[in-house]
Amino acid sequence: MLRFSYGAASHVGLVREHNEDAGFAGPYLQLVADGVGGAAAGEVASATTTYVVTALAMGRPDQDGATLLAEAVAAAHRELQRGARDDEARQGMATTLTAVLVRGDRVSLVQVGDSRAYLVREGELLRLSTDQTLVQLLVEKGDLRPDQVATHPFRNVVLRSVNGDEPVEPALRELDLVVGDRLLLCSDGLTDLVPEPDILRGLTIEDPDEAAAALVELALGAGGRDNVTCLVSDLRDGPEVKTDGRLLGAMMDPRLVVDPAAIRAVGP
Repeated sequence: MLRFSYGAASHVGLVREHNEDAGFAGPYLQLVADGVGGAAAGEVASATTTYVVTALAMGRPDQDGATLLAEAVAAAHRELQRGARDDEARQGMATTLTAVLVRGDRVSLVQVGDSRAYLVREGELLRLSTDQTLVQLLVEKGDLRPDQVATHPFRNVVLRSVNGDEPVEPALRELDLVVGDRLLLCSDGLTDLVPEPDILRGLTIEDPDEAAAALVELALGAGGRDNVTCLVSDLRDGPEVKTDGRLLGAMMDPRLVVDPAAIRAVGP
């Protein structure tokens, strides 16, 4: 049975007052959610979305991964919608979501927004996700060069998010991974500040926890102007592991989840 051996780190950064990133790192689920900058209650959106996806993934161990992730995104939208309806201060709250889920010998990726997923294989860093941002769209259309993205005035405009206003269609794919592959899931607090060659060097550190901590330190050393969350995981094959996993960032405060009990109402 496939599973992850993992490490993780999250930091509020050197400028922000609150950590609006949320994450979960476990043997079968790796997840990063980044509350959309400038939106109300980003930490509520990221924590609630992380909670919904994690609870459903752990509560439905036999469900197909891609199907479960799609349903979890829809359920998170409904929770954010209800949270915004109950509290006007939460109007407009939204979050990115990038998660990888193992089911048997299959690994599924879901993405909404611009939190990234990377693969390290044979010393090469490969991007598994595609930023759902305005600047990425301009690059794909040929209107912007990749080297212009970092300084573009609209570089932080996210085109898709999990939010309480309208449902979102997530990007879903099955990953073709092999035992020994290393994955990185991270918020843009890393990728906006640290070039990919430096990210790759950080990922050469053997211990996943030390690698995740080193990546966070690189982001802080580059100015730390945003929250930063890094999950580093190595794909292994072995017996089933029973663990609750690790909570990160806003996910560590249960008061930020709109209604933890509501997840029981969205079972199979």
